[in-house]
Amino acid sequence: MRRCQIVAWGAPLEMREYPTPRPQGTEVLLRVTAAGVCHSDLHIHRGHFDLGGGRRLRFEERGIRLPFTMGHEVAGEVVELGPEAPRDRVVPGREYVVHPWIGCGRCRTCAQGVEHHCPQPRFIGTVVDGGYGDFLIVPHPRYLVPFDGLPRELACTFACSGVTAWNALRKVRDLDRPLLLLGVGGVGGAALAMSRLLVEVPVAVADVAADKRARALEAGAVAAFDPADPGAARAVREWSEGGVGAVIDFVGRPETVAFALDCLVPKGGTVVVVGLHGDRLELPVPFLPLRALTLRGSYVGGLDDLRAVIDHARAGRIPPIPVTPRPLEEANAALADLAAGRVAGRQVLIP
Repeated sequence: MRRCQIVAWGAPLEMREYPTPRPQGTEVLLRVTAAGVCHSDLHIHRGHFDLGGGRRLRFEERGIRLPFTMGHEVAGEVVELGPEAPRDRVVPGREYVVHPWIGCGRCRTCAQGVEHHCPQPRFIGTVVDGGYGDFLIVPHPRYLVPFDGLPRELACTFACSGVTAWNALRKVRDLDRPLLLLGVGGVGGAALAMSRLLVEVPVAVADVAADKRARALEAGAVAAFDPADPGAARAVREWSEGGVGAVIDFVGRPETVAFALDCLVPKGGTVVVVGLHGDRLELPVPFLPLRALTLRGSYVGGLDDLRAVIDHARAGRIPPIPVTPRPLEEANAALADLAAGRVAGRQVLIP
């Protein structure tokens, strides 16, 4: 089997050959049919998150060793079940989306059903080898979700882009004032597509790219703003008649969080940070109580989130985001295009 791997942090991925693994215990062997290219893959590829002030969170410190195979948005066909895998959950020859946010399975967090918050995760494609290859081992059939009726190139993106957007929207579902989505690339675009299922207020977008703003308006956003415009925050407050109730920041930089705070109502607003672009935020501490601010993060989503997103998509309730299939051999070009901002929606690698 082939794996397209990181062999040195930041260096071009290399295609390498390995023996095809055999599933052990409860494991399942999948033949990968589609693997999405996520913005997080750029951080993994370079080997760190930027914490600002010269500090970095290095993936080596999280236990990742090279060579490493990325790819956490995976669809695949069941090839073989391990001897202890339940036979009533999946069918050989059928395709499934892989839920990649798998915890240790032993801690209280995992027992509560929020494995994506596990402090000792086994995340596929970010901690253990992922789907940039021909085959993938999944620890248990319960992490496989059927997607019959959906294109595999779209369905695989729900494993990260979809559940991340869904989980972030759930955190603001009780709004009584307009919502602003900041950054409408792959995940922000997915959130816009799903927003009518979870919020009942007008949804606007903000993005520095004119083409993304235009696509968002076509996809149902009621207004679009350019955060690079010095008057953009004031325009958002005027449009929303005093400020939006919440902003979901899909970029995650100090300047985007600052812009989000400027767009909020004077008191009681919420900023949800999803993006991982990095650096360090400076915030006057008195603003938290004086403005009754809620500043929170949102990280990927759970297995129930993935099932809900796929169910809604299969029922036709989630408009599809743009998807560009590319052969696995173009993984390096796909990463370069994503880093340069040349991607609308999601790129998906096809082995």
